[in-house]
Amino acid sequence: MTHLIFQDVRLFDGSGRPSKRASVRIRDGFIAEISDGPLPTQGAEEIHCDGQWLTPGFLDIHTHYDAEVLAAPGLQESVRHGVTTVLLGSCSLSTVFCDPTDCADMFARVEALPYDFVSNTLREHRTWTDAASYVSTLNQLPLGPNIACLMGHSDLRAHVMGLERSIDPTQRPTPTELDTMTALLAQALDTGFVGMSTMTNPWDKLAGDRFRSAQLPSSYARWSEYRRLNDVLRQRDRVHQGAPNITTKLNVVLYLAQSAGWGVRKPLKTTLITAADTKAEPFIAGLITWAAQTFNTWFGADFRWQTLPCPFEVHADGIDLVVFEEFGAGQRALHQHRGPNRDALLADPQWRAQFRSEYAAKWSPRVWHRDFYDATIVSAPDPDLVDRSFGELADARGQHPVDCFCDLVLKHGATLRWKTVIANDRPDVHSMLLMHPSAQVGFADSGAHIRNMAFYDFPLHLLRMAHAAEQGGPKFLTAAQAVSRLTAEIADWYGLQAGRIHVGARADVVLIDPEKLDKALDENHQAPMPGCPDVARMVCRNNAVLATVIGGEMVYREGEFAAGYGQKWGSGAFLPSAEASQPMPQPMAHVA
Repeated sequence: MTHLIFQDVRLFDGSGRPSKRASVRIRDGFIAEISDGPLPTQGAEEIHCDGQWLTPGFLDIHTHYDAEVLAAPGLQESVRHGVTTVLLGSCSLSTVFCDPTDCADMFARVEALPYDFVSNTLREHRTWTDAASYVSTLNQLPLGPNIACLMGHSDLRAHVMGLERSIDPTQRPTPTELDTMTALLAQALDTGFVGMSTMTNPWDKLAGDRFRSAQLPSSYARWSEYRRLNDVLRQRDRVHQGAPNITTKLNVVLYLAQSAGWGVRKPLKTTLITAADTKAEPFIAGLITWAAQTFNTWFGADFRWQTLPCPFEVHADGIDLVVFEEFGAGQRALHQHRGPNRDALLADPQWRAQFRSEYAAKWSPRVWHRDFYDATIVSAPDPDLVDRSFGELADARGQHPVDCFCDLVLKHGATLRWKTVIANDRPDVHSMLLMHPSAQVGFADSGAHIRNMAFYDFPLHLLRMAHAAEQGGPKFLTAAQAVSRLTAEIADWYGLQAGRIHVGARADVVLIDPEKLDKALDENHQAPMPGCPDVARMVCRNNAVLATVIGGEMVYREGEFAAGYGQKWGSGAFLPSAEASQPMPQPMAHVA
């Protein structure tokens, strides 16, 4: 196996303690030696760092790589930015039990992924029948990063009840079916899954033609069903990842209550999406963090919000954007596939009247600010449209902004590309969220919404803020605290043996040039999607990460991946929960 020495780094061990100058030896996949001075090379590959940052590898706690990890196990878009562990199975969606068609129905529209890519990838690679054989399949792949897993409640529910019954609001699981769900969840946790994910947000709809626009199965469950499954999680000290009704937010109280121990039971580790300072509801960030802190302090909860360390900027091709799911006219448009039926609806005067009415209802619950003056065209066949807002164009044409938007979508379709910032545009409030004890830095949605957003480099945004503070900028976390928030703090909460640098630890580390934590982090690019080369997805490209080491192997260095990485070989592995009986994986030898 590779023998590496990083000489003269600024070492962040993940604990949050101040960094120090040191040299680090990596051998046989583990941290072998840490010295305050230079280390003898002893035949190692030597990297002279001159004070560049060496940190534990970052954890991405919210991804939808469940299909992509089969087609392109290197998961390069995350690894190039220092992520060495990703968590699959978010938002009630996993691929452990359901067949490829059911999985494609559940993933494609919700996560804005190509339907055929999900379906075909699973048909080609599916060999497993349960959680244990799923883990075995993962470990046979040339994995780039380490993989941890949540069991998706929609996957579980649709498998046990059948997809059609699982999305029928009049149906409930029978006692036998509920017993089967709890048994399968317990088996997954015993295999090493870190928990279960659920979904109650009504935006999230099925794709395909069989049950198009039904909500995800998890959203039809009653809280009595959640309680049965939560009992299994609570007994094993595992995680419930959930999504409330993002529009109304009211059922957040139920998630807080289920997390609370109330002095008579174990708290349930619960994490929800998302803590964001939305333009639509600028008061919400303070309210939800106050609620979380109150329940954690006074009622024995163990509750965390997932939050993003950069402005929440989204892009859209025409009308294809998930925020339109939050109101009736948008739902009707997205129910139609691209083509004549959708075009007819966009031209229909009655539908436009509904859209205008819902657009103007400023006090209705929402996430999108519904302001076409704050939505800028970034590309279109007509160059005169570029860099102008729909509101500006509407004024010039003497139109309502909704009509202007619809006319342009009708004319240009998906070639009309535009962007807007939905949240995190106020630096002071955003910093408060990121420093709040109830927040976890994540919610990148990596691998999903491939034409809408790219937050693969989210850890670097947090480090940039911390580095700026150390250089005299606005008060924020120290760099050591920021590293800890991205590594050990998350690993410890999820029960994963990751996120720290110490002798004997698995060697998952990142080398960073802090001077390159600059404006390049704010730029978006496009690149072909692995396994789906005709689709250009949004990606991040910057040079702040100099090297990523996973399992002791240098998989990425100065813009290039090692030959054969993610195709012929990989050094990642399935990481079981520390509470499970499964042994921790040993780093694999690099076999080219």
